[in-house]
Amino acid sequence: MNFVRKHITVLAGAFVYVLLYAVASLRYEGFFSLPVFINFLSNNAVLGIVAVGMTFVILSGGIDLSVGAVMSFSSVIIGVLVMDLHWNVYAAIAAALVCGTALGAVMGAIIHATGIKPFIVTLAGMFFVRGLAFLIHLESISISEPGHTAIALASVGALPVTAVLFLGFVLVGWYVAVLTPFGREVYALGGGEEAALLMGLPVRRTKIAVYAVSGFCASFAGAALTFYLSSGSHLEGVGMELDAIATVVIGGTLLAGGVGSVFGTFIGVLMLGLILTSITTYEGMMSSGLTRVAIGGLLLAFVLLQKVLTRRAGVGRAT
Repeated sequence: MNFVRKHITVLAGAFVYVLLYAVASLRYEGFFSLPVFINFLSNNAVLGIVAVGMTFVILSGGIDLSVGAVMSFSSVIIGVLVMDLHWNVYAAIAAALVCGTALGAVMGAIIHATGIKPFIVTLAGMFFVRGLAFLIHLESISISEPGHTAIALASVGALPVTAVLFLGFVLVGWYVAVLTPFGREVYALGGGEEAALLMGLPVRRTKIAVYAVSGFCASFAGAALTFYLSSGSHLEGVGMELDAIATVVIGGTLLAGGVGSVFGTFIGVLMLGLILTSITTYEGMMSSGLTRVAIGGLLLAFVLLQKVLTRRAGVGRAT
C-alpha cells in the first residue's frame, strides 16, 4: 500500500499508457507488434535521453531550458570535429560530452551561488549556447565519415543503436536515482532545500551535479542525433526543452520536485511516441499541429490528474 501511495503518479501514467496502447491496437491493424514498439524507442531516443537528464533536474525542484540548445551545440561540435578537423568520432563525442557537462555544471554553480531562479539562468544559457553553435558553424553540417556511419548503422539484434543508447540511459538513470546516495540527495533536495541543509546533505554539490548530469545527457543526445540524421543541426533542438519537460511530467514527475522516477519518464516517452505514430502514420495526418494539440491536452490532463491523486493519496515530497 505504501508503494502505491509513493508511486501513484507513475502508476497512473503507466495505466493510461497501457489503456491508450490497447485502444490503438484495436483501432489500427498491426499496431500491436514488435517493429512498431521498436520504432517508438528509436524515433524518440534523442528526446528520451534528454528527458532522463531533465528528470533529475525536476526531481531536485529545478528546471533546465538549455537542454535543446546544448543538444544542438553538441551535434554541431561533433560534425565540425569529425568533418572539418578530421578527429576520431569517439574523441569528437568525448569532447562534446565534456563541453555539455561543463556548461551544465557552470549553470548549476551560478544558480546556487546567486540564488537566481533556474528558469532565468538556464534561459540565458540556452541563448548563449545556441549562439555559440552558430559561431562555430553557420549551417548544419553533414557527417559522412565511415566510422560515424558504421556506428549509426549498428544494431543489437532488432534494436537500432539509438534505441539501445536510450534504454541504456534509462537503466543507468533508474539505478542512480534509486540505488545511490546521489539519487537520494536529489529527492531530498526536491523535498526542500532548507530541510536538506538541516539534514547535513551536500546541497551545493548536488545542485551542481544535477545540472551537470542534465548537460551530459543533452550533449549525448546530440551525439545520438548525429547517428539518427547523419548531420549536426542547429534547428533540431528548438523546442526540445519543452518536449522534455512535458515528457517528464506526463511520466508522473511533479514539477514541484521530490516525486517521480526515471521509469515514469520512460513511460512518458513511449506515450508521446504512441501519439505521434498514431496521428502521423496511422491517421495519415502529417501536420504537426494536431500532435501538438494532443500533447498539450495530455499534459494538462496529467497535471490535473497528478493534483487530484496526490491530494487523495496524501503524497508529500519524497525524501
